[in-house]
Amino acid sequence: MNVRLQYGRDGLHVTLPATNVTVLAPRWLPGLTDEARAFAEAAERPLGTRPLRDLVKSSDRVAVVIPDVTRPCPTDRILPRLFAALPHVPPDRYTIINGTGTHRKNTPAELKAMVGADVLRRYRVVNHDARDDASLALAGAAADGPPVRLHRAWVEADRRIVVGLIEPHFMAGFSGGFKGVFPGIADMDSILNYHRAAVIGDPRSTWGVLEGNPTHDQIRHNGSLLPIDFCINVTVNWERQITRWFCGDPAAVFAAGTAFARETSMVPVDHTFPVVVTTNSGFPLDQNLYQAVKGMSAAAQVVAPGGLILTAARCNDGFPEHGSFKSLVCGYESPRALLDAINGFPVPVHDQWEAQLLALIQTKARVGLFSELPATEVERASLSPVDDLGRAVADELARIGSDAPVAVLPEGPMTIPYVREDAAVG
Repeated sequence: MNVRLQYGRDGLHVTLPATNVTVLAPRWLPGLTDEARAFAEAAERPLGTRPLRDLVKSSDRVAVVIPDVTRPCPTDRILPRLFAALPHVPPDRYTIINGTGTHRKNTPAELKAMVGADVLRRYRVVNHDARDDASLALAGAAADGPPVRLHRAWVEADRRIVVGLIEPHFMAGFSGGFKGVFPGIADMDSILNYHRAAVIGDPRSTWGVLEGNPTHDQIRHNGSLLPIDFCINVTVNWERQITRWFCGDPAAVFAAGTAFARETSMVPVDHTFPVVVTTNSGFPLDQNLYQAVKGMSAAAQVVAPGGLILTAARCNDGFPEHGSFKSLVCGYESPRALLDAINGFPVPVHDQWEAQLLALIQTKARVGLFSELPATEVERASLSPVDDLGRAVADELARIGSDAPVAVLPEGPMTIPYVREDAAVG
């Protein structure tokens, strides 16, 4: 069977020597035929609030939060429409905050690609830095008491607008809504507390779950410490075409957007699979191994215990180097030893959450990686380097039986596969 996997910018064609293959992918939706008109209608008749043009005065200082380069959000098409909807507000009244969370700063070239050359030239665009105390200001307190600081331009703004993408998320259930603010523009201590081991290890901190999800609960509380005047969220297909606009009050936007995304992204199956081939949905999500854990996690939802996950993620940006992820995943003799260490840390360390999730996946299944990382680096992370996905599938089927079922997630974490509660193990 021939399949096209989302990999890098150009995709990857693979021939799978298997007879029992199930492809799991989101329901395809075409892009809107008139994005501009659809946005104008959504901004004029927003969910739960007044029209956008009525909310902002020409003299207001306006902070706009956007997702960073690791998210496939079409920000370059959203921002010009936002500004056109507020023609009375001069460019110098805006600050666009790139919500990096704890990720690295994005380069000028990346920012240009993200927001567009004209916006980058005319508007103030800043990278958030969770470690820079001078750029942070107190916003309030987390539900469990610690202070939460957010980017100073956000705290001091007269009006606040968050731009984002609604998509499945392996900890928070779904991205979008308040998540652009928290952890997008939060301080390091708040983010470490939010990502502590007990929260990440909670079985409700997972794909598609919002009710009782401790990760989502923190996002909603901390992200709403300061009023958000307007939220612009979109859903997209794999070609980054906008399939729906959701505009207005962030809670109303998130409720409507996740209901819509759930219908297209959640895919039920009748049994688990001994072999699952997955991706990290191509560029920009598969630029590093840290992000590639998402595609592995999606596959882990339907892999049989002791099965094999084969992940295609380019990882051209390495592990990356923005925290302790590499030292954690490469510094212990086994994933179980890493989990024991993380659960015993007196305080959380940067990036332990991604290492924890990777280790949890590795205690359930074997994981192979097709990427641009050197084989020795892949092995240091307790992963198996793969140079030919088709051959890797053939080798596994030769071991377990040629008719064994194989699942393929060509769009990786854009799909939420799940086994029906009454299903049998395959």
